[in-house]
Amino acid sequence: MKKLLVMLILVASIGKARADEGMWLPMLLGQQVYDDMVKRGLKLTKEQLYSINKASIKDAIIIFGGGCTGEIVSNQGLIFTNHHCGYGAIAAASSVQNNYLRDGFYAFNKEQEIQSQLTVQFLEKIVDVTEEVEAGVKGLSWADRIKKIQEVYKSITDKVADKENGISGRVYSMFKDNQYIMYVYKTYRDIRLVGTPPESVGKFGGDTDNWEWPRHTGDFSIFRVYAAKDGKPAAYSKDNVPLKPKHFLPVSIKGIKDGDYAMIYGYPGGTNRYETSYGIKLKNEIENPSLVGLRDMRLKAMHEQMVKDPAVKLKLASDYAGIANYWKFFDGETKQLVKFNTYGEKQVAEQKFAAWAKGKPAYENLFEEYEKNYATWAPYARHRQYLREGILGSPLSAYASSLMGLEAALVKTGATPEDIRKAADAADAARKNYLEAADYPSDKKIMAAVAQAFYNDIDKSQHPIGYYDKIAAYGDLQDEATYKKWANEVFAKTMILDSVRWKTFIANPDALTLQADPAFDFASSFVKNYNTKYGPMFTNFNNRNNELGNLYLKGIREMNPAAVNKMYPDANFSMRVSFGNVKSYRPRDAVFYDYVTTSKGILEKYKAGDYEFDLPAKQVEMLKKKDFGQYADPIRKDLVIGFITTNDITGGNSGSPVMDGKGNLIGLAFDGNYEALSHKIAFDKDLNRTICVDVRYVLWCVDKLGGAKNIIEELVLVK
Repeated sequence: MKKLLVMLILVASIGKARADEGMWLPMLLGQQVYDDMVKRGLKLTKEQLYSINKASIKDAIIIFGGGCTGEIVSNQGLIFTNHHCGYGAIAAASSVQNNYLRDGFYAFNKEQEIQSQLTVQFLEKIVDVTEEVEAGVKGLSWADRIKKIQEVYKSITDKVADKENGISGRVYSMFKDNQYIMYVYKTYRDIRLVGTPPESVGKFGGDTDNWEWPRHTGDFSIFRVYAAKDGKPAAYSKDNVPLKPKHFLPVSIKGIKDGDYAMIYGYPGGTNRYETSYGIKLKNEIENPSLVGLRDMRLKAMHEQMVKDPAVKLKLASDYAGIANYWKFFDGETKQLVKFNTYGEKQVAEQKFAAWAKGKPAYENLFEEYEKNYATWAPYARHRQYLREGILGSPLSAYASSLMGLEAALVKTGATPEDIRKAADAADAARKNYLEAADYPSDKKIMAAVAQAFYNDIDKSQHPIGYYDKIAAYGDLQDEATYKKWANEVFAKTMILDSVRWKTFIANPDALTLQADPAFDFASSFVKNYNTKYGPMFTNFNNRNNELGNLYLKGIREMNPAAVNKMYPDANFSMRVSFGNVKSYRPRDAVFYDYVTTSKGILEKYKAGDYEFDLPAKQVEMLKKKDFGQYADPIRKDLVIGFITTNDITGGNSGSPVMDGKGNLIGLAFDGNYEALSHKIAFDKDLNRTICVDVRYVLWCVDKLGGAKNIIEELVLVK
């Protein structure tokens, strides 16, 4: 394995990286990018940003759970991340009697910290494995390459795997399969909840303020990573001790000014900034509107039940938050893509490429091939969304569809009793988890609504043969009441919700009984219909698209060899750093948005008893008295709640540390602004803003509101 070399491929026709655009690999910062960072205010050396042999900032940045970022902020393994990142663990630790989600929680000593099922991962090193991957798939067609590549990845990561020490490797494709990098991680499995503000603080503003600025959300939670006494990763044990990290971030309470340098490390989940005009058209016209409409149905059904019963709210809170978050995102993304004519800009770029490609056999027909590929799949794209976000958006349907694994074991020729028992035990365990999270009244509404939507919106030729004839037995298929009657019947008759019948079935499962179950019949009819006819079509479409994308970027490199100095790969949940500045902005005519929000704004939004804008009475009283302690902003003479920067981030960066030029923590990134929700596809240099909770508000909530001075004393404060 050779030392990592940078393959930088700039799509000049897509747009040269502009001010603040870029999710850079911190271990591969080119001199030009590093010089730009220094000009903007960075005071650290490259080695302080990233080093394998010495402690550096990268050692304080973690993958938190399965899809967020966190940072280590003390020499005792203390973690800061977002409230919404810790939400599931906080909800799991809560009960109606001890509702930490609603009331908040702080451990005043380590014995009070609460066990969770979370894991965190530290990046140990990276290795360029392009040569190994390419050798493993050499001479294969693209289709065969796809089949082989996971096996090749495994052969590479197996060489570094060390289960005893929690070491594993993960290979990432960069630049659309033009480069491959292995990241080596160390995983810790004993993560404990240390603190969380009340939900009214951590989610202040709710769905109304989601993706919006000005923002006043205290989006933070606090955890701690534990290890065995020898420092190795270990499962939860009372004998474990707080991890001694290689590096942790000092916390600055000096305050920020408009124009100050801001740097964000983290794990952005995914962008597609080299998408074609064909992809934009499909997204704008079919994929996003379908997703938004179907999620809207689900959210309304859940919300109706959540406002009636605190226990239901607690049960559905995590799922509701996840569904709502990207409901609003994809709605905004489409609007911004249309507003900025991203489709037209892509077409112009593609025309330039086509002109260059004339006479070059490898590239001259590239966009004709793209057009054919999209034309083949587009008639079925809505079907896929309606299955994933609609039919399987019903929790009962989603669980019932999982029983297809048990069905497969029951009907498989040569299946052993052990095979069947293993599948049955897995189904039984999954059912217990499903029942714990289930809310039948909201799910009945969801099931009825999505079944009717599929009937009305998906071409009849694509419907599962005969299934809607069964629903027609309950009435007119154009009548909403028909679907409600049918859904009620499904819930009443399924053995999944009847523990006596389920126990009998699972003790001696048989295919006929399973296939006759109304919930399984519903879910499996739609899933099998898709898997048989349309799933293979999507796989072919996706594989061909990836093949064309790989070729497109190769061509772009040839077209613009001089433009390779400022290029970053699409986000793919590998560690990145972005840099920019704290900065106010003007989103539209006559509107100015300041770079910070303060407690004044919280009190202006506060509505006692409101679902989204309530606050603890103690907080309201303290804010009115201006009891800010050492956390007051010296310029504003107020408590700063949030601030905005020009940094380039995306999903997965939730919980990322926002640092000043010296690497001190000044805030936690938690959101983007509505005016730039096209950022997964196209970065807007004027309007893009990252929304951050100011670390002084975090500390105020912990110290003044929560009384957990022990946590403050653990930090290194920069004053």
